Formats: sequence, C-alpha cells, structure tokens
Amino acid sequence: MAFLPDGRFLITEKDGQLRILDREGRLSKPLRGLPRIESYGQGGLMDVALDPDFPRNRRIYLSLAWDARGGKTTAVGTARLSSDRLRGFKLIFAGRPGSGSGRHFGSRLRFGPDGKLYVTIGDRGHRPNAQDLGTHAGTVLRLNRDGTAPADNPFAGRPGALPEIWSYGHRNAQGLAFDSETGRLWSQEHGPKGGDEVNLVERGRNYGWPVITYGRNYIGTEITDETARPGMEQPKTYWVPSIAPSGLTVYRGDRFPRWDGNLFVGALRAQLLVRLEVDGGRVVKEERLLTDFGNRIRDVRTGPDGLIYLLLDENDASLWRLEPR
Repeated sequence: MAFLPDGRFLITEKDGQLRILDREGRLSKPLRGLPRIESYGQGGLMDVALDPDFPRNRRIYLSLAWDARGGKTTAVGTARLSSDRLRGFKLIFAGRPGSGSGRHFGSRLRFGPDGKLYVTIGDRGHRPNAQDLGTHAGTVLRLNRDGTAPADNPFAGRPGALPEIWSYGHRNAQGLAFDSETGRLWSQEHGPKGGDEVNLVERGRNYGWPVITYGRNYIGTEITDETARPGMEQPKTYWVPSIAPSGLTVYRGDRFPRWDGNLFVGALRAQLLVRLEVDGGRVVKEERLLTDFGNRIRDVRTGPDGLIYLLLDENDASLWRLEPR
C-alpha cells in the first residue's frame, strides 16, 4: 500500500493486480501495463513504493514473485503511473538464485533518507540461505533506483558475497519502516513456531537465523539450543507464541501525540495491532490494541494526515483508519 499525493491509495493484490482506492472507498479496475504476475505459494504482487521524486517523475516500484533460473524469486520492477495504467514497466532486480519453494518471499519496499531502496527477501523456505552471503534470500537489500548495488554497501567487493546485501540472517521479514526523525530502520519478521522478531536493522549485521532463534519447528521440536551468539544481533523484542506479524510503521505525527515515536505492528494469526514504546533503540513496553478486531492485518502505515491505516488480509479486504477519540 502507498499513499498518492492526491489522497488516494495504491493497493497491491496478491494475484498480480494493482488498483487505486479513492477517499470515498471506490476501488478502481486493475491498472493496465503490468506483466502477468502469478500467485505462487506465498508470493505474488507484494508491495508498492513511490519514488522519492514521484510528483515529478510519476515513478513507482513493485516487489513481486518472478520466474528466474532455477524457479521463482523475489524481484523488483518499476514503471510510471499514468492515470489508469502503468507505462514502461521494467524489471530492475531479481534475487538469486531462483527456487521451487512457494515460501518466504518477503517482501517490503522502503526508500531511505539516503534515497536508496531497501527490500526484504525471506529465506525462501531453505534455512541455510539466511547465513549465505552468496544468495539474496534471507536478507535486507539496499539498491540504487535502477536496481544496481550502491558502491558503499557493506559487502560490495567482498569475494563470494552479493553486493546488494545490507543485512542478513533474516527468516521472512514482512514489515519494514524508517523512523522519519532518527533515520533508524526497523523490521519485523515471522519466526517459525514462536520467535517472531522486531529488529533494528543496521549495516552489515547478522540477525542470526537459523543459528539462533527463540522459536521451534512447527511440530514442536528444537531448531537450535542457542538463542544468542557473539556476532549475531538480538531482536529488540520477540513473541512466543507467534502473533504472525505483518506490516510495520514508526508513528510520527501530531494526531496521536502520546504515541509519537512508537512502533505499530499488525498481526495475521493474532488478529490485532501491537503498539511498542521505544526508548532510543530499545523496546520498553508493549500494548495490544484491537484485541476483539477479528481480522488479519496485512499492512500498517502512517498516513500523510497523521492517522494510522490498516489494510486487512481477506478476499474482500478493507482499509481501516484509526482516529483519536
């Protein structure tokens, strides 16, 4: 989901459709100009982001499941938005290698204060990927707007490492957000059975999966007996049992002044919204909101109006707005 300057919303649908939702709740027909995007397992059309110069160039970026050598992968494409269609779609990045797995594509897109595009890719269901710098799976990437790797990325020039990688050791991050005040990059990711994490993502760091985790296999058996190891980052908070987090925003605004600087995390399995108070780089308090909501929350964003928006994960999904009482 992305906010257009005119107050409308760009909404991605897993089956490969991109639509515009206006302020009166009217949903457009699918925008023309996209290639065919298949819903494959957990993958499909996953996220959309506006170019920092969107008012001038009308350019958007999309993350999607894509056919690559060896199977499907998470990829990034770009196009110009022109009324009811996209023009000049071009694939600018495809994760390596492809895989036959239908699991753990990620994927979130965020532009940083440095103008670079940050992208999450899950481990694609193969755990060792997340510790292998020779694959894009299980990482957060940092890209130029043309899909190339910035020369100052942490692993650029290292033999055997892919230069697009910013951080690694991630399982399946489906929430990514910059703090507009501090510039910090936060992510949240799905654990297995337990062990969902919120992380402060920093340059070149290893976030441990699957060597360390607070989760277990879905059948209840142990993945590892380690929850910490030197050289691997600890989550800022984690959940056991899992809430299945999806969607993340760092709230900055004056409509909810007491919540300024808080993180908000949507939950699929738990069907609620989590508020996390942050002190510096530490999570110091958790509050669970909308506990009787009864809907899977797929995305959470702070709107340009300072309100919080929730995109639900249903066949007839709706967009909700939270307002002060």
